[in-house]
Amino acid sequence: MSEKKQSKKLPFSPIWIWILVWAPFLILFFIAFLTSKDIFGKLPSVEELQNPKSNIATVILSSDGKIIGKYYAENRVNAEYKELSPWLVKALLATEDIRFNEHSGVDIKALFRSAYGVITGNSKGGGSTLTQQLAKMMFPREKLSKPQLILRKIKEWIIAIRLERNYTKEEILTMYLNRFDFLNLAVGIKSAAKIYFSTTPDSLNITQSAMLVGMAQNPSLYNPIRFPERTLKRRNVVLAQMKKYKFITPQMYDSLQKLPLGLKFNPESHNEGLATYFREYIREYFLKDWCKNHINPETGEPYNLYKDGLKIYTTIDSRMQLYAEQAVQEHMRDLQIAFFKECKNKRNAPFAWNLTKQEIEDILLTSAKRSDRYRELKKQGWKEEDILKTFHQKTPMRVYTLDGEKDTVMTPWDSIRYYKTFLQCGFMAMEPQTGYIKAWVGGINHKHFKYDHVKLSKRQVGSTFKPIVYALAIQEGYSPCYQVPNVRTCITDDLGREWCPDNADGEKGTGKLVTLRYALANSINYISAWLMKQFGPHAVVQLARRLGITSDLPEVPSLCLGTADISLYEMVGANSTFANKGTYIEPIFITRIEDKNGKVLEQFIPKTNEVFSEDKAYVMIQLMRGVVDYGTGVRLRYKYGLRNPIAGKTGTTQNNSDGWFIGLTPELAAGSWVGGDERSIHFNTLEMGQGASMALPIWAKFFQKVYADKSLKVSQGDFEKPSNLGNIELDCSKYDKNADHNIDTKARDWFE
Repeated sequence: MSEKKQSKKLPFSPIWIWILVWAPFLILFFIAFLTSKDIFGKLPSVEELQNPKSNIATVILSSDGKIIGKYYAENRVNAEYKELSPWLVKALLATEDIRFNEHSGVDIKALFRSAYGVITGNSKGGGSTLTQQLAKMMFPREKLSKPQLILRKIKEWIIAIRLERNYTKEEILTMYLNRFDFLNLAVGIKSAAKIYFSTTPDSLNITQSAMLVGMAQNPSLYNPIRFPERTLKRRNVVLAQMKKYKFITPQMYDSLQKLPLGLKFNPESHNEGLATYFREYIREYFLKDWCKNHINPETGEPYNLYKDGLKIYTTIDSRMQLYAEQAVQEHMRDLQIAFFKECKNKRNAPFAWNLTKQEIEDILLTSAKRSDRYRELKKQGWKEEDILKTFHQKTPMRVYTLDGEKDTVMTPWDSIRYYKTFLQCGFMAMEPQTGYIKAWVGGINHKHFKYDHVKLSKRQVGSTFKPIVYALAIQEGYSPCYQVPNVRTCITDDLGREWCPDNADGEKGTGKLVTLRYALANSINYISAWLMKQFGPHAVVQLARRLGITSDLPEVPSLCLGTADISLYEMVGANSTFANKGTYIEPIFITRIEDKNGKVLEQFIPKTNEVFSEDKAYVMIQLMRGVVDYGTGVRLRYKYGLRNPIAGKTGTTQNNSDGWFIGLTPELAAGSWVGGDERSIHFNTLEMGQGASMALPIWAKFFQKVYADKSLKVSQGDFEKPSNLGNIELDCSKYDKNADHNIDTKARDWFE
């Protein structure tokens, strides 16, 4: 009786206890099953898992295999597992998922540990595996309610399991590191290694690896740039985990945790790094159009320059590019200091002394209307009168100086005038035999002076155009030693107008004979005019066209003195024909484009045109060598110590507004231009304003650095002499000894 009474006191049988215990798991399993069948929303397919959407940066590669820049929505360049430092892998496993190689995407043991920690309030780590974290990054959570969050968590488990089925452990770990955003425009481990430590993922040491892995917990909280002390503590936590799992010894930990972060912060932007002007030019004027005209088979849409991970293989050599930028920086700083000194004593500085106040105001107004400030306010619907008022209101700004950026307060109008005080420049070097551009410097600072002075800018070329006129004479059978009376020449045009140019330095010829070689070496205008009179402007223009010059060339007699506006790109390309045995090769800057998987999408071959015979081209080289051996470019010899064979031509335009130098060696052709933003901004004296002073030093400094770098293997040998040269007379020294034109005494000393 008592037993029956006792049994009635039981609220339910033991079977119900087991049902209550297992019910949550059964429900969870049932929900997971329904979720896997897309009942609660579509899950990523196997195809989507195998080809996850990822914004991969387009990479610009130099000819020597260096990354010189990127175009990106996210600064991500994927690494492969073999490119990862072993310390990076160990740090990640020790900190985020030590059982990574044992589970199949969801770690049941870790889940129970996490649940127990939540219930008891004694958390011993999260339950998410690396694979689950990857799933979360690949398919991020929206802002969800708690029930939705639970369902989303289940979806992540399923995605993680599917990832494990479709990828190896190495691939999953690599994808995780490639997708993680390390902040400061460092998306993925490749960008992070470069930006924070100026290295590559395979070269990350223990402490560097530990810092980057430590950021994975919360990159905003452990941002090494904003919170270095906090990041250091977090790095040491990672090191402690590595010690715990015996990846490092206690002795190693004791030493390593005392070390500083050792950052070598190298932020990336379109205004930083090598070849900024070059990268922006090919982006804006070449790659945008290329992408529009080529369809990505994966998306069925035109290639996206910022997301599709293209690889742009360029002709630029990273070493030569660095030397070119250094040469520009070194010379332009010295030249700018000299210009600042002249401006202090000049009325209307930096503009020419004879400009009126109204003329200067008009120049500044034109510049104001070209500014970003003006365009943006105009787009917003502001009236022009109101926009211009803002240009006369003082505002805090950060301006460019020779010693770096400085914070100041000034009106935008004054800032425009301030920036006019800086001289601008362009430099380009190429291989004459291939057309490959090896270095491209479009200005002094891309952040503050965007305009490219290699291809976009066109300025009067002055005497650098004269070799084209002389080449016409050589082509017609004249020799370098052909003698012409050094007298003033007048040309009458079709309208009966007479043109009688003087020499640039005011020297008057006495009628004595001078050779063509001597006349070109000393840039005698009288002889250039005489040659133009023999052949006429039309023949000169036709030859210039065959040499790749597409700029507007008025068929007027003054063209022989370089009155046309032509780009540096065109001038270097045209002159390189002489060094390439008479064949013009269009300068090119990209050799091929690949997709993210390395498939070649297009290869590029330069256009060519045979302009001269090999012997005529060689004669022109010998003619132009006189410029460097004893003419206006002789300071390459006595000042810069360049003893190898060089052919070249200096150029200076009216009022010293433009300074040029084009120089040729057997393996490289290069040119430089220097001038003010406006033609009215220039040196007052020919001594400082001539091409030999303004532009030639950049060329010289570049070649000094190139020849000093033996890894470039640029020889200093001679131009190859053709076998069919015949008996053309090239040594004109016996005719030039009594020449009446004054030349640099140092040049004469060198020549003699």
